[in-house]
Amino acid sequence: MADRDRGVPAEGNRVVFTSWSAQNHVSQLEIAAAEGAWLTDPGGRRFLDLGSQLVNVNLGHQHPRLVEAIRAQAEVLCTAAPSFAVEVRSRAARMIVERAPAGMERVFFTNGGAEANENAVRMARIHTGRHKVLSTYRSYHGATATSITLTGEPRRWPSEPGVPGVVHFFGPYPYRSPFHSTSAAEECERALDHLEQVVTFEGPHTIAAILLESVVGTNGVLVPPDGYLAGVRELCDRHGILLIADEVMVGFGRVGEWFAIDHWDVAPDLICFAKGVNSGYVPLGGVVISAAVAATFDERPFPGGLTYSGHPLACAVAVESIRVFEDEQLLDRVRKVGEELLRPELEAIASRHPSVGEVRGLGMFFAVELVRDRTTREPLVPFNASGADAAPMAAFAAACREGGVWPFVNGNRLHVAPPLVTSESDLRMALEVVDLALDVTDAAALG
Repeated sequence: MADRDRGVPAEGNRVVFTSWSAQNHVSQLEIAAAEGAWLTDPGGRRFLDLGSQLVNVNLGHQHPRLVEAIRAQAEVLCTAAPSFAVEVRSRAARMIVERAPAGMERVFFTNGGAEANENAVRMARIHTGRHKVLSTYRSYHGATATSITLTGEPRRWPSEPGVPGVVHFFGPYPYRSPFHSTSAAEECERALDHLEQVVTFEGPHTIAAILLESVVGTNGVLVPPDGYLAGVRELCDRHGILLIADEVMVGFGRVGEWFAIDHWDVAPDLICFAKGVNSGYVPLGGVVISAAVAATFDERPFPGGLTYSGHPLACAVAVESIRVFEDEQLLDRVRKVGEELLRPELEAIASRHPSVGEVRGLGMFFAVELVRDRTTREPLVPFNASGADAAPMAAFAAACREGGVWPFVNGNRLHVAPPLVTSESDLRMALEVVDLALDVTDAAALG
């Protein structure tokens, strides 16, 4: 069956206004069912979900314990306003705090990641009495007013002018170093020097927070070099600036830690989470708040709130999700699968394909960056490419789908982020499909 024939065209789904899309050009796969790492269309064809939807279905689709948690909670209490005390809400918050870095004390629940970042920035500005927030160019923090301004990538542009006080800087990216570095250690040193200069020229006394994705997600799976996050922490401490960790995509097991920042043993002041906290079964996000920041609001009301903050059904799934992680020892599994299967297999694939410039990642979160020339590192498609310019990546994605794998592609990269419960045999099958599909990008690069 041709790839285009599996999509639901715009006319067939006209009443749904689709995000990030020109509405007359939407074509979507219709999902009739899903289980574990697999999606099934109405015709019965199955696809391995290599991106966990939007890197959020960490425990896979229709996990029986998560489904049962929703059912059981629904029989007791479906919903309650945040002004009421609800046992399952308190339990979820307590379990999250207990697994966060030392010094974290409370959780403010939101409906998702964008709202988490929005409210974390509000907390930081009030706590410090300052207005500026720094974030990187290669970042995505959400699509609400402040969150899209904090975003550094091109999806920010149509929403400008944004909220005042946001300043962007360059984070580390050893493969495409903006600092002309020749090693990870040099990249770390120069990236920190650059950030310190930005802080100096913006005025440290005006900066409330530095907001970072602990591992940059959609914009490249950029794992920071060792020492970078610790250096940012030290810079923040020196100037009374808060460090906000955006863990929306990489929290709750994605890289083999409860929070990715734990990999470098760094404690932020605020942690933003969503997605993997309950695999998206019911929308949930939030901010984990340090004791010092929480104390700011002991006597002063926090000027924010949401009708569905800490929704009981969502919190019930979060509680059960944490239990599943521990019962099935998934953090250990993610680290093992990442280092013993994904990394070596992806590196072997890279050695066979001249269009692969770099493989990088951590845990079960990897990127395969595609190039036209390994020596010059020219991207396979231009930055922010669309239409005909993006055709090689579109052809690659189509080849993956023809092989029964639903890929997560962005820019000139394949992101490998399957559900954390995906079997090793299914992972190997998916990588075999990717290996074959890369013949398409090799041809584009050599052509």
